[in-house]
Amino acid sequence: MAGFDRKTALALLLGLTGGVVAYFVGLPLPWMLGPMIANVAAAMLRAPVKGPAGLRNIVVPVIGVLLGSGVTAELFGLVSTWVLTLALLPPFLLVAAGVSFLIYRRVGGYDPVTAYYAAMPGGLNEMILLGAEAGGSERQIALAHAARVMIVIIFVALFFGLVLGVSAGGTGGANWTALDALSLRDYAVLGLCAIAGAWLGKIARLPAAPVFGPMILSAIAHYTGLVTVPPPSLFVIAAQLTIGTVIGTRFVGAKMADLRRELGLAALASGIMLAIALGFAEVIVLAGGMPLAQAFLAYAPGGLTEMSLLTLAMGQDATYVSVIHVIRITLVIAAAPLVFAMIRKRAL
Repeated sequence: MAGFDRKTALALLLGLTGGVVAYFVGLPLPWMLGPMIANVAAAMLRAPVKGPAGLRNIVVPVIGVLLGSGVTAELFGLVSTWVLTLALLPPFLLVAAGVSFLIYRRVGGYDPVTAYYAAMPGGLNEMILLGAEAGGSERQIALAHAARVMIVIIFVALFFGLVLGVSAGGTGGANWTALDALSLRDYAVLGLCAIAGAWLGKIARLPAAPVFGPMILSAIAHYTGLVTVPPPSLFVIAAQLTIGTVIGTRFVGAKMADLRRELGLAALASGIMLAIALGFAEVIVLAGGMPLAQAFLAYAPGGLTEMSLLTLAMGQDATYVSVIHVIRITLVIAAAPLVFAMIRKRAL
C-alpha cells in the first residue's frame, strides 16, 4: 500500500496497543480513543509515527456502507421527526460558530481570518482550503480542527458514559456480526457499494463523498433486500482504530507549546459548543420527543466519519445522525465564505 512504511506501522501498532489497553480498562469508545490518545502521546514525544492515509481511504467507504446498512422501511416513517432538528440547525451553527470565533479571536489572539475558519464546524479539509485561500494560517486552522475533533470525541464519549450511562464496546452496536455471517455474494455487493459509491460520490461532488456515496448505495441495497447484513464487526473495530490513529498523528511535527495552546483553546471552544448543542438538543427532546442521546449526537460538532462511528458504537440511530452531519457540513462549506465576505470589513 502506497505510503505504508515503518512510521505508519509504528503508529498502527501504538494504536492497536492503545485500543487493547483502553478496552480492558473500560474506557468509552476504546478502539477510537485508545489509538488516538496513544498517538497524540507519541507525537508529543517526537516518536517517528505517521498517519495511515492510504488505509483511511479504504476504511472510510466501509463506514459509509455500514451507515447505509441501517436504512429500513420503518426509518422513512421517522423522517418527519427530523424537521425540528433541521430547522434548528442553522441557528445552532450561527450561535456555536460565533462563540467559537470569539474564543479564537479574543482568547487565542488569532487574526480574524484564521479565527473565523478555525471556529467553523465544517469539514477539516474544506476549512483548511477555504481559510488558506482567504489568507489565514493553514497550520493553525488544521491544528484547531484536529484538536476540536479529538476533544469532541472525548467529551461526547465521557458524557455518554458518565452522564447518560451508555457504554460502548466499540463494535457498532449490541449485535456482533461475524466474518462468516456474510456470504461471498454479500461481500461482493457491499464491496461494490463501497467502491462505486466513493467513485460516484466524487463525480457527483457530494459532501463527504467517500462516506456519503457508499452510504447511499448501501442504503438502496439494504432497503431493496439485495443484501440484509452489515459489514462484519471486526471491520468496524478496524475502522475505529484507523480513524483514531489518523487523528492522533495529525499532531506530528507540532511544537509542545503549540499543542498545549491548541488543545487548551479547542477544549474551551468545543466545551462551550457542546454545551450549546446540548441546549438545542433539549429543545428538540421537549418539542418532539426525540431521545436526548440522538439529538445531542446530531449537533455535536465533530467530523462526520468520527461522529458516525461514535453513534454506531453507542447503539444510536446512525442514519439520522449522519444525515444531519452531512447537511451541517454542506451548510458550513456553502455559507462560510459568503458570511465571511459580508463581515470581513468589520472583522478586520
